[in-house]
Amino acid sequence: MNTTLVSNVSDTARWVATYRAWETARSEALFRDPLAARLAGKRGRAIAAMMPRQARSGWPLIVRTKLIDDLIMNAVAERCDCVINLAAGLDTRPYRMQLPPALRWVEADLPAMVEEKERVLATEKPVCRLSRYRVDLSDPEARAAFLDESLYGATRALVISEGLLIYLNEVVVRKLAIDLAARAAALWWVVDLASPNLLQLMRKTMGAQLTNAPMIFAPANGVAFFEPLGWAPQDIRPLLNEAARLHRLPWFLRWLCWLPQTDPRQLGHARWSAVIRFARGA
Repeated sequence: MNTTLVSNVSDTARWVATYRAWETARSEALFRDPLAARLAGKRGRAIAAMMPRQARSGWPLIVRTKLIDDLIMNAVAERCDCVINLAAGLDTRPYRMQLPPALRWVEADLPAMVEEKERVLATEKPVCRLSRYRVDLSDPEARAAFLDESLYGATRALVISEGLLIYLNEVVVRKLAIDLAARAAALWWVVDLASPNLLQLMRKTMGAQLTNAPMIFAPANGVAFFEPLGWAPQDIRPLLNEAARLHRLPWFLRWLCWLPQTDPRQLGHARWSAVIRFARGA
């Protein structure tokens, strides 16, 4: 097994881009990302190929992408004037979505990822006002400076942390939540969460492939973890049910949709994951 294909968390962006490329190739795709295959490259395809069979289709990541697309458009309809994409990786929403030209879109990621993305997309034109920042979001001072600068002039900002929190420890997630809540312009925050039981399963099935990008964060109290930190859940979309609705849930998992719904504040032993839009101070 070649564990060096994923040398760090940034390499998971190539893996996710591969699934976005596969979805784009479908005749009835949930979204179209014509740049995904180019960004994923051979390495992204190799990472996807080495995943265990039960994880190889990538349906949770495909559904997550679609759900976050929808939540972005909802925020735009609610007069969002700025989107902050934390750990943006190889996301191409500023190029592929029908966004208002005046919308400010700000991406933040580590220098190497930003430089690679700018090189690969040098000839592409975004549909809105796009800017990128090279920043280590785990550095409190660098993160605070980035948030102050990127939110300057915004009044109704949406923050996205797609695929980020699971790779952070609880202390860093807590501080990030507090930092965002302290900024009046940040009205909404979109995150994806998994339960401890599901995290354990993912570690069991994919942990060997992700040795250099360990999955860490999965709060047992789910969305309640964020409420004392200034964030109230506004829209909770469980991946299992949404995958069934979008016809992306594998047939052998469909029976799970008939089970009682998991309380998003008391995950217990549930294997649960969701995309959530929080509202600040709601």
